[in-house]
Amino acid sequence: MKRKRMTREGWGFQHFPYYQMRIEREDFRGLACIIRMTSGHTCYWHMPKAGKVAVCGEGMTWLTLVPDGANHILTAKINSRGRVNVWYADVIDRIVFDEDGVAAFVDMYLDVIFSARGDVRVDDREELDDAHTSGELTDAQHALALAESEKILQACCEDIPATERWCLSILREALGRMNAPDTLRKNAP
Repeated sequence: MKRKRMTREGWGFQHFPYYQMRIEREDFRGLACIIRMTSGHTCYWHMPKAGKVAVCGEGMTWLTLVPDGANHILTAKINSRGRVNVWYADVIDRIVFDEDGVAAFVDMYLDVIFSARGDVRVDDREELDDAHTSGELTDAQHALALAESEKILQACCEDIPATERWCLSILREALGRMNAPDTLRKNAP
């Protein structure tokens, strides 16, 4: 299993403003992490229904939600017009915190990717199964990953417009708290 920092070091995003805060509301309890992409060329994914979809580039914002008690994180890749282009949910083993306070996750390979246009796919099942076969993942971890992907599909993909409204409402709250004393900031003014 790979350990990945929320600042996305190694992905080319470590120099962008990063904000990490705790959110406590009726519909979400956990961490909200924001990466503001202040420069860079736009990169696209091609999806069957949505077509050519921007996933990173100048003017985009990534909002990553880390719900308490869940075994996944959900990243909304938001365009400069304030709409979600695509979501990427990583199924995870756990969250850890580095010495500098930045959250990191231990990835369990399986991912759920979906778009505002209704594209939905589960990725990297082969990697999950290979890790299980090799003994890297226990039977319990393998079953947990599969069950968590089903939870993501049910909670987020059955009503994608509602998922977008939910994510954007959390983003608005998080943006309002970016300069709060309890917000962790990296590369941010």
